[in-house]
Amino acid sequence: MSRLPSVSGREVVAALRKAGFEKDRQKGSHIILRQVASPHRRLTVPDHRELGKGLLRSIIREAGLTVEELLALLR
Repeated sequence: MSRLPSVSGREVVAALRKAGFEKDRQKGSHIILRQVASPHRRLTVPDHRELGKGLLRSIIREAGLTVEELLALLR
């Protein structure tokens, strides 16, 4: 299992955009992303300086990605 990096919410949003998500809207400090292609998943990513490890794992799982795929998108 790969170690999770320390990343901000905006870095995660940028990586998820590369994976086929687009910004749907934003309410306060939460950015709601929508997957362009089917299955049209919706994700909520808090716009914080650093995301907790559990929250980051949850976002990865909801996006249908693996940790390794997210790490590749962050580069």
